[in-house]
Amino acid sequence: MTAALPLRPRAGLVDRLAAVPGREDRLTHVEELAARDPRHAPWPTWVASDVRGALEARGVERLWSHQVEAAEAVRAGRHVVVATGTASGKSLAYQLPALTAVRESRGSRGQRGAGVLYVAPTKALAQDQLTSLRSLGLDVRATTHDGDSGRDQRDWAREHGEYLLTNPDMLHRSMLPGHARWAGFLGSLRYIVVDECHHYRGVFGAHVSHVLRRLRRVCALHGADPTFVLASATVADPAAAAHRLTGLDVEPVTDDGSPRGRVSVALWEPPLTSHTGENGAPVRRAASSEVADLLADLVVDDVRTLAFVRSRRGSEQVAMTAASLVGEVEPSLARRVAAYRGGYLPEERRAIETALRDGSLCGLAATNALELGIDVSGLDAVLMAGFPGTRAALWQQVGRAGRGAQDAVGVLVARDDPLDTYLVHHPDALFGPPVEASVFDPGNPYVLAPHLCAAAQEAPLTADELGLFGPTTRGVLDQLVAGGLLRRRPRGWYWTDARRAADLADIRSTGGAPVSLVEAGTGRVIGTVDASSAHGTAHPGAVYVHRGETWLVDSLDLEEHVAVIHRADPDYSTSAREVTDISIVAERAHRTWGPCRLSVGEVDVSQQVVSFLKRRQPGGDVVGEELVDLPERALRTTAVWWTVPAATLAAAGLAADDLPGAAHAAEHCSIGLLPLFATCDRWDIGGVSTAMHPDTGELTVFVHDGHPGGAGFAERGFHAARAWLTATRETIATCECADGCPSCVQSPKCGNQNNPLDKAAAGRLLDLLLTDADPDGSAAGA
Repeated sequence: MTAALPLRPRAGLVDRLAAVPGREDRLTHVEELAARDPRHAPWPTWVASDVRGALEARGVERLWSHQVEAAEAVRAGRHVVVATGTASGKSLAYQLPALTAVRESRGSRGQRGAGVLYVAPTKALAQDQLTSLRSLGLDVRATTHDGDSGRDQRDWAREHGEYLLTNPDMLHRSMLPGHARWAGFLGSLRYIVVDECHHYRGVFGAHVSHVLRRLRRVCALHGADPTFVLASATVADPAAAAHRLTGLDVEPVTDDGSPRGRVSVALWEPPLTSHTGENGAPVRRAASSEVADLLADLVVDDVRTLAFVRSRRGSEQVAMTAASLVGEVEPSLARRVAAYRGGYLPEERRAIETALRDGSLCGLAATNALELGIDVSGLDAVLMAGFPGTRAALWQQVGRAGRGAQDAVGVLVARDDPLDTYLVHHPDALFGPPVEASVFDPGNPYVLAPHLCAAAQEAPLTADELGLFGPTTRGVLDQLVAGGLLRRRPRGWYWTDARRAADLADIRSTGGAPVSLVEAGTGRVIGTVDASSAHGTAHPGAVYVHRGETWLVDSLDLEEHVAVIHRADPDYSTSAREVTDISIVAERAHRTWGPCRLSVGEVDVSQQVVSFLKRRQPGGDVVGEELVDLPERALRTTAVWWTVPAATLAAAGLAADDLPGAAHAAEHCSIGLLPLFATCDRWDIGGVSTAMHPDTGELTVFVHDGHPGGAGFAERGFHAARAWLTATRETIATCECADGCPSCVQSPKCGNQNNPLDKAAAGRLLDLLLTDADPDGSAAGA
């Protein structure tokens, strides 16, 4: 911990942080974003007088130009997406017409007015919106409808609600299946607000797109044709993204009239340590440790700072470390540092928000749950322990600082992985391109099929409605009829199963019911594990860490979704070993790069955890391996793959013994870099590599989506293959290590414990592949 730094003025903050002795080589780039002056527009004459009065009483004396532009379009009945910066007042763009409509349409005897439905990706965001609405003091019957709502609250919402705040899960499982009970509200709907619409990507985005289509259909059944308003600070091609999400033509509002102070965004790389990791690879100092130091320095100088940390445990640790460091300077300062993560109670979130606003809390370490959880403003700096996955998420987080016209600082601290390492040395990849397009495929039959079933149960599907769900609808309906889930009759398609059709769609793609961790002897539930990760983390014999305590898993019952555990303090950790096989079902498109071939298509992936390694702690030395008996998991999905003929490899001097390690290292690094080109997380995708695949007869490297049917990520990789694989090659070539490390070719999720890996051969293999690479974008049909 350094002594308190004279960090004011804020404009010199980055330089002063970097000038602390020992940090000289950590700052790799600073991007300066210019300040922006405000542009105002007059209040629309149609805004209800009490609505305007309430907003003016809150301090909204004048409106920004984009707020008026969007509000006028919404008032006129045009579907709109508001895509302006963080804290640019997007909510007023829909609140002005929505609240005015409620007040205008209220009956003389207090009957329900025009309906407004607000859809947020999280319960916390909806609750914050409700708090903001109620603070206006208007006579508007507003309430939430979510998993925390009691029976009385739900009944009141159905009978009297005018402004309802919910999430896609409740629409899917509650409101749409029970739409007859919501007839009064749905029939009165004037506006539907879809907030933070950039959040809907991948398989989740595809599911939500069909939930919204079902919502449009049910509203029409009850006589309503609502206007959609979508909002996001970070969405690429907003009109196209909004159209894909809703199926409607949507007018974009993107010219931001709000003021912004100067923003300095710094890229920061922690140094290599004297420690070695797996296979003797060098290890960089943890990004979370670096962020804890920076957070402490900033708190000591009274710089209001928010630090984003990826994991719940990490956020708690950063807060504890920073509090300890500032306590060494001034004991009373330790109370000004706190953590925020998912799982906090609403009252805890409100207390944190209040403390940040009044200045009693100066430093907050938070998980990404805060990004869509609480509304904080008045911050001076944001620290990020690792790239948050997309440029969109990066700007969401940076936008938390400098709200209004005040200057701000953002610092991205690189984690020890290929993507972060690449970005801090290639700032143009962050600051040059626009934010990523939201990648999702509404036509994915694995997503579309259960929603067609749900729609048919809500009301029989007719031929005239099939266009609502996209061009693949008729083929999927035929499959559902053949499978006995739907029945075709002259008037349409009917749901014939005894189950609730909505239960067929897991819109959050959690892989099924979570596995409960139950304490042996007492039956107490200690926690839960997602079904998709239970094989690797809750198998018999696994060491499981929960809130700092270690437990041993006695048994795993996959049918009952229960793992029995007991407290223990073993001197080892465990890591699962997994066998993965992949077979090509159909190639959809390909590109030829000289003798090499790049393809995209449908694949079958089988995965099975077969054993686990015991590693001595500390140190990480392997002390044993034990077999486990778990079933194989099968996945049909989309993959991008590339092949290199044996003759080409031999001519380039790549020996047969080098090929498995070369392909494996190239696979790992390409998985690490794909999130730069597709809106995904490293954990959304997987890979397989082999020196000779039986389906191609050649060296083949696959990268596949981790969701049934695919999520659009592998396909995006196919279309950006040259840029993606060139970045992969450059990351390997420029890494400081000699034989491979977590910053280039080692993977934290490798089922083969990062063996074999050959960094040098991987570089030569990628050079060979890219020699005749054509520009991105062209493809031949299969």
